[in-house]
Amino acid sequence: MAALTSRLCSTLLLALLLACAQAQADSQAGWRERLPQASLIGSGDFSWFGFSVYNARLWSPAQQVDFSQPFALELTYRRNISRDTLVDTSLDEIRRINGEPLDREQQETWARQMRQAFVDVKDGTRITGVFLPEEGCRFYVDGKLQHVIDDPEFARAFFSIWLDPQTRSPKLRAALLGLNQ
Repeated sequence: MAALTSRLCSTLLLALLLACAQAQADSQAGWRERLPQASLIGSGDFSWFGFSVYNARLWSPAQQVDFSQPFALELTYRRNISRDTLVDTSLDEIRRINGEPLDREQQETWARQMRQAFVDVKDGTRITGVFLPEEGCRFYVDGKLQHVIDDPEFARAFFSIWLDPQTRSPKLRAALLGLNQ
């Protein structure tokens, strides 16, 4: 009986260890697992009052990027910025591009989601957002999955900050979409 109990415990322990290892591997696989055929479409730098803020790179399996197919936007930061500043700035830009105020509940929900997706960044921190049509988006910090947002409306509004014709930085948009070539 003791041998059977010992064997059962060993089997359960092994199964648990394998499950934990798989979960860790899944969280560290990075965004390329979702877009294995993605290639670089374009890149550019964003500066504010002459200070470099981040380098942006747009990846997609398709040469023409739009909201009907998945893509990844990778931002490599060049300065220290708090998570709260990233969230507030993102909400400001979403509201500006949308042209209409967000209702209070939606704004609070989106802010809460972004606080889970973002971190305080410093020079070299890389945040990659993966847009998934009809699903939402996933955020990776330095290659590791940080947060999944299952809200297609949020995903489109968020990535419009860079890709909508109303963006604050049309030159960066053109560079990301490969229109400068």
